[in-house]
Amino acid sequence: MTQTRPAKKSFFNQNVDLLNGPIFRSLVVFMLPIFVSNLFQQLYNTVDTMIVGNVLGDTALAAIGACGSIYELLVGFGLGIGNGLAIVAARSFGAQDEELLKKTAAGSLVIGLISSLVITLAGILGLHPLLVLLDTPAEILDEAYRYILIIDLGVIVMFAYNLCAGLLRAIGNSVMPLVFLILSSLLNVALDLVLIAGVGMGVAGAAVATVIAQGVSVVLCILYVFKKTRILLPEKQHFHVGSHLYWELFSQSISMGLMSSIVSAGSVILQYGINGLGTLVIAGHTAARKLFSVTDMPLLAMASAGSTFVSQNRGANKPDRVRKGMRDIYLYSVVCAVFAVLLMQVGAEWMVRLISGSSEPVVLENGARYLLWNAPFYAVLGVLISTRYALQSLGQKVLPLFSSVIEFVGKVIFVLVFIPRFAYNAVILCEPIIWCFMAAYLVTVYLHDPFVFPKKK
Repeated sequence: MTQTRPAKKSFFNQNVDLLNGPIFRSLVVFMLPIFVSNLFQQLYNTVDTMIVGNVLGDTALAAIGACGSIYELLVGFGLGIGNGLAIVAARSFGAQDEELLKKTAAGSLVIGLISSLVITLAGILGLHPLLVLLDTPAEILDEAYRYILIIDLGVIVMFAYNLCAGLLRAIGNSVMPLVFLILSSLLNVALDLVLIAGVGMGVAGAAVATVIAQGVSVVLCILYVFKKTRILLPEKQHFHVGSHLYWELFSQSISMGLMSSIVSAGSVILQYGINGLGTLVIAGHTAARKLFSVTDMPLLAMASAGSTFVSQNRGANKPDRVRKGMRDIYLYSVVCAVFAVLLMQVGAEWMVRLISGSSEPVVLENGARYLLWNAPFYAVLGVLISTRYALQSLGQKVLPLFSSVIEFVGKVIFVLVFIPRFAYNAVILCEPIIWCFMAAYLVTVYLHDPFVFPKKK
């Protein structure tokens, strides 16, 4: 492997140092911009939901909710691929191999472009039949299809931003992706108000606003890379990646992409069970899921930070730091769960009312109950996500996938057996119960990882 030249080596110390010094403090410093970035990214969807619910009503809100799981399936696969590519880049950075880092960036661009086009084409061909198959209520079918089709056509834009942000984070820079996302989120809010409330585009306007706003963040990211982080800019010769590195990039990205898509496929099946419970239940669930997606951000941000931390220390051959860092992340997850319980006890129903704009008791009661029952399980969710990301960062590609299979099978069982009998209560408890099984499996795999816990001779 070609090592970096001494004159260039100082670059590797310009960002948050995850390879040396206090672990938890470095994780928090690196995590905070990711948290705020994720929060603003989630704001895209939350603002859409608030404006749609308050301006267009419960039926339009249900239209977005009915295709929410398909949205996760489309975008999740692309994000999983981007995260997998960033893991390989972070390992190259941890090993301080600049040539390998540039080749990784080049290979990531090729794989990312092809993957985005495949996802878009699959969506164009299959979205409408899938909505029909999921028993989407007839009164919201057309609006739901218009919304999700626009999102599908913009997948390449969303993927491009997350790949750029992932590569910047791989080298320790979690601040600039946040700056670009804040600017584009403000644009998203303005476009929502113009396209939905002003122009009257309805639900489709929310999708258009999201795609345009993320497009702006992509442009800003690319301009920054060209000006400030040319270490990530491959030249012509770096596109001769080689079969070994291409396979590593492909297998790592597909592993994470499949993991995300299997999880999302389970959510699509769960959505089928929810759609059968009526439009008002869909509306309440949609509002609750948007709030859940915001309140679990501290867990996701720390898991993302942990992924970069583990990847870099794997490249630097420091298993002791990985062990200590994962312990800190597990304790952090428990603290987050305590705060989530307190928050939901105080404001669950008020938050559902704010997001949905509804006064219907079914919408408010179901949404609030979802948030209250899920909150104690945030600790389990934090352990689950951080361990899964860590295993991927350690180079394990197959075993973490089984956790997604557990989730998929569990959701199928709930849809077939428990939701018909216990209605929305079964929907609420579906994921927390499955999380417990997944977390137990993943922690067991982690404790047997040969790099982190080498066998004593």
